Amino acid sequence: MHIKTDQKLECALYVVATPIGNLSDITFRALDVLNAADTVAAEDTRNTKYLLQHHGINDARLLALHQHNERGAAEKIVALLGQGLSVALVTDAGTPAVSDPGAILVEAVRAAGFRVIPIPGASAVVTALSASGLSAPHFLFYGFLPNKSSARCSALQTLVEHPYTLVFYEAPHRILDCAKDLLAVFGGEREIVFAREITKLFESIHRCKLIEALDWLNSDPNNLRGEFVVLVSAATPNEGLDVATEKTLSLLLEELPLKQAVQLAVKITGGNKNELYERALALKQQ
Repeated sequence: MHIKTDQKLECALYVVATPIGNLSDITFRALDVLNAADTVAAEDTRNTKYLLQHHGINDARLLALHQHNERGAAEKIVALLGQGLSVALVTDAGTPAVSDPGAILVEAVRAAGFRVIPIPGASAVVTALSASGLSAPHFLFYGFLPNKSSARCSALQTLVEHPYTLVFYEAPHRILDCAKDLLAVFGGEREIVFAREITKLFESIHRCKLIEALDWLNSDPNNLRGEFVVLVSAATPNEGLDVATEKTLSLLLEELPLKQAVQLAVKITGGNKNELYERALALKQQ
């Protein structure tokens, strides 16, 4: 059993990770900070009050900080720090400033010369990744994709060649449209993982090929509910030149002699001269 401490905190902004679902997923250090902070800046003060009271913290001074008032709230928090007080920042779930409010505040606090202290904890990205079984050594966290299909497809197109596991957040009312666009852009053979309601009562983590994703989502209304972390397997490395380098070389060959086109392509793309020269010869023959 953890016994809360009332030790005075250093004057600083404490960026505190809170549970993403299960209220027990909070660290002892986070509870100590939330108990001792002079002010707790919260995305939704009602949600944070419930969390604090669940853990026996009943007298915290709460201040609202969300996406619509962050700059104004940041000024107030900088003023509190100027008085030598301590402020803890939390969002509704997970780690602040990661696809959640907080980055503007952190920047303002740093610019004012005050210390920012991270208090690590739950993260939906890492939690979903750890249970996905996708084995690429690197991952790229994109966050929320654009709402409209055309903009979403354009964003996805820039990610097609990346040799990393791709991680997105998605809302339940957009998950079907998102899956359709992922299939259209990435094709049916890439693996997809739907991590839904992570750490909550109805948690589910489903992995399948993209060609099977829509059938799974539509097979049960419950599969469309809750907040999603969506993971897509890494692109298989291509043999030869990547798409962008190939296109650059082709365009240069239309306007320049082979040798000059290769030299310029090396400067533009940073590609290997011998590989570019061999490919240029093949393109010329075609």
